[in-house]
Amino acid sequence: MESSLLTRTHILVVSQVLSSRPRKTFCKFILPFLSFTFFILPFSFAALGGDTNSVLADQARFQGTLQRTQMAAFQVHEIRFHNGASIVREYVSPAGQVFAVTWQGDSLPNMQQLLGSYFQQFADAVKQQAAGRPGRRPVTIVQPDFVVQMNGRVQSYSGKAYLPQIVPEGVPQEAIQ
Repeated sequence: MESSLLTRTHILVVSQVLSSRPRKTFCKFILPFLSFTFFILPFSFAALGGDTNSVLADQARFQGTLQRTQMAAFQVHEIRFHNGASIVREYVSPAGQVFAVTWQGDSLPNMQQLLGSYFQQFADAVKQQAAGRPGRRPVTIVQPDFVVQMNGRVQSYSGKAYLPQIVPEGVPQEAIQ
C-alpha cells in the first residue's frame, strides 16, 4: 500500500510538471529524483545484515522512536512504532552490523524491511513449511546462515531472526529477545 501511494504521488507530480513546464525541466530535475526513489531507496532499507545506517532508515520507515541500549558485547536499538503497540529491536555488533532483529506487537512488521536481503530466503522457507503442514503454526527456520522463530495470532505477533555467523562471540541465543 505504501509503495502504491508513493507511485501515485510520483505520477501526479510528473503529470503536473509535464503539463505546466517544458520537458527540459522534467529531464533535469524530476527524472533523477524518480530514478533515486525507485532504484536506490528500496535497497537502502535493509536491516538484518545491514549496518547502523539501516537502523535509522527503519526508524523513519516505521515512523517510530529510537532508543539505544549498550550491552557488554553489542548494542540494542529499540524502535517503538508511532502507535505505541509494536516494538522492533535491532541488535548491532561492535563492528556496526545488525546481527539480529526481534519484534512484538499488535501487528506484524514489514518483514521485507526487517530481513532485507534475507527476505527471499525467509519467504521460500515459509512456503516450504506451509506445503508440508497446512494450518497456522509457529514458524521455525534453522539454516546454517539464517535463523527465524516467529509466532502470532490476531493482535499478538512476536519473533526473532538472526545470523549465527555474525553474532558476537560470547552472546548467548537467549540474549536476543
